[in-house]
Amino acid sequence: MALADKPQPLRDKISLLPVTPGVYTYYDASGTVIYVGKAKNLRRRVMSYFNRHHDSVRTNLLVRAIADMSYIVVPTEQDALNLENSMIKEYKPRYNVLLKDDKSYPWIVVTNEHFPRVFMTRQRLNDGSRYFGPYTDAGSARTLLELIRELYPIRTCRHAITPDWIARGKGRLCLEYHMKKCGGCCTGLVDGDEYCAWIDRIKMILRGETQEVIAYLRDGMEKLASELRFEEAQQLKEKYDMIRRYQAKSAIVSTSIADIDVFAVDAPDGDAEVFVNYMHVRRGAVVRSVTLRYRRQLDESPALMLSYAMDEIAARFNTVYEEVIVPLLPDVEMPKVTFTIPQRGDKAKLLDISARNAAQARTDAVRQAEKLDPEQRAMRVLTRMKADFRLPELPRHIECFDNSNIQGINPVASCVVFRNAKPAKKDYRHFNIQTVEGPDDFASMREVLTRRYSRMLVEAPDDLPQLIIVDGGKGQLSAAVEVMDSLGLRGTVSVVGIAKRLEEIYFPGDSVPLYIDKNSESLRVVQQLRDEAHRFGITHHRDRRSKGQTVSALDNIPGVGPKTREQLIRTFRSVKRMRELSIEELAAAVGPAKAAAIHAALHSSDQ
Repeated sequence: MALADKPQPLRDKISLLPVTPGVYTYYDASGTVIYVGKAKNLRRRVMSYFNRHHDSVRTNLLVRAIADMSYIVVPTEQDALNLENSMIKEYKPRYNVLLKDDKSYPWIVVTNEHFPRVFMTRQRLNDGSRYFGPYTDAGSARTLLELIRELYPIRTCRHAITPDWIARGKGRLCLEYHMKKCGGCCTGLVDGDEYCAWIDRIKMILRGETQEVIAYLRDGMEKLASELRFEEAQQLKEKYDMIRRYQAKSAIVSTSIADIDVFAVDAPDGDAEVFVNYMHVRRGAVVRSVTLRYRRQLDESPALMLSYAMDEIAARFNTVYEEVIVPLLPDVEMPKVTFTIPQRGDKAKLLDISARNAAQARTDAVRQAEKLDPEQRAMRVLTRMKADFRLPELPRHIECFDNSNIQGINPVASCVVFRNAKPAKKDYRHFNIQTVEGPDDFASMREVLTRRYSRMLVEAPDDLPQLIIVDGGKGQLSAAVEVMDSLGLRGTVSVVGIAKRLEEIYFPGDSVPLYIDKNSESLRVVQQLRDEAHRFGITHHRDRRSKGQTVSALDNIPGVGPKTREQLIRTFRSVKRMRELSIEELAAAVGPAKAAAIHAALHSSDQ
């Protein structure tokens, strides 16, 4: 079933999907979850369901049943896998045939024993042990276990080893000990404190907190090297490199967190739209994510908007809050609720995920509005530029200038024009520098601006730009200001300069540049203007150089036009060959009159 056959709201939602990792959920006409899937690229994966006929009958039935969808964005593909796993267990969708039981993904467990064991399992028990994961495949978990066992000689046997058990002599050294893979804790060769230190470092590795372990190994390498024990130092270096390559952080699943609610608020200053994302975490995994959209009527604070959202979620899902992770305290007291504003750790990671989804919801809303009203984007960008560049009015008409030359040879300049933040290519102009000799960018800028705006004042005084951008720093800007003053345009047209190296914006009379946020739409428009002016100027400069390099002795002969020159080159191949011909031989190709002129011109240098 093609996407065109689906309802318009669903088509619009799919067209605005981000190209980030995430999990998507499909619903049927009754609102029931029928499929949960993961994606490295949400837009590409979801679109793939609708742009072709599938070989699987089940997949075609799924596509036919899809009436709506939602999604959650996450930082990495692994997080998408983890979230998909937990959501499938929660909703048990009819079209998901995998990952519905607790054996979907393996975990690594550190047992709750006097001498803990570390091994892989597919079952999580409520036995006080510490579980890490889940891991997206068994291979990665096994690789990590191999690393841990190479680093630390922990036991693998299932004996219930306690101090009393050891004292009674129940233990016996096994093959693992003789292979130097176990420290022999069963016979007391490793005391409990040392063994616990190993377990603490193992937990750090499993949490991804490897800095202390790395420092420990580095110190060991240096000590062994100082003692000239280079082979042992090399063994530690290999372990050191293995840990440096290893990263085992999951922002979606955390076994240290039981049931908890998470709220994130996206409410930029001055923006009437507020987005609040809610996530519910059950047994350490995200099982629900909803984003609410509010419009502030007055200047309500983010704390008040958070209170509205919490009340709405409680009514919609019959939620009873116990512990809630928030970026700030709500504006309403809730005596029975514990609020946590995390700074680091697993809870901070969950808050970051929620904040990402709130921000993504804002992006989707903006793109949807721009799709319905393209002028809205232009107005937003121009309003931002007006504030960033201290302009008295919206810069609906912007012109940018750039000079091009090689050591003063064939100097040219370019002018590109943007209207409503978009290129107006029919208004682009080239300028051949006429009055400047040598590589003088400042004088070239003065000439070009004078020619451009003195003519515009005569021919189109109502079409003057609101903003002029010169590609260069303070020198080019000063030259531009001189021209604006001489033409009486200083109070009518604003001028700024953009330096190439650090994207510095210079204003007239201000020696300190402005550094605009790298993600600002204002800076992106200015960069696009600058790059377009540079491209347009370089192209023209290259054309002039090519034309200058292809001038021949035939170009300035009276009566000999392009077609005649083309005929001569095609017939005689080169000017050198033509010089060797008589007038009669030339006349056979172009006639006697032209032949006489050509012969005289080619031999004039011989006289």
